[in-house]
Amino acid sequence: MYYSTCPSPVGVITLACDGESLVGLWLEGQKYHGESISGALAEKDDLPIFYEAKEWLDRYFDGKMPDASELPLAPAGSAFRQKVWHILRKIPYGEIITYGDIAKQIAKNQNKASAYSRAVGGAVGHNPISIIIPCHRVVGSGGSLTGYAGGIQKKKSLLELEGADLAATC
Repeated sequence: MYYSTCPSPVGVITLACDGESLVGLWLEGQKYHGESISGALAEKDDLPIFYEAKEWLDRYFDGKMPDASELPLAPAGSAFRQKVWHILRKIPYGEIITYGDIAKQIAKNQNKASAYSRAVGGAVGHNPISIIIPCHRVVGSGGSLTGYAGGIQKKKSLLELEGADLAATC
């Protein structure tokens, strides 16, 4: 497992990979930073996946709307978390969705009456590949900017960069 860092408009970003796929992207000071990685990481800036991820981030911060599918991603997590992260990848650039909406999608996909928004919140909060798997696009009921492991101000900055309509947010 390897890591590299890069500057960004929202602070220093740490990237982690298994040599081929991105397994982590954390903002400086983010909760759960590196939590999904077992063992030590060795710094290795010259891996192709790091070049690709940094180029993706440059395009993102330039407002070019890159898609998560452009990069090989391998986030580690339970089957439930993988389902939540799959839904996150489908949230369009500049749009927001609520935790409750994600819970309803999961319940519908599993033919259940309901799923738990709290469990969805836990999965969103523990997303190990921030920005690329866009957990910042998830808001609370009524549009409140809540629950971003990287910090609410960074969440707001990312959504403003994307041109999301924040008029309804609290």
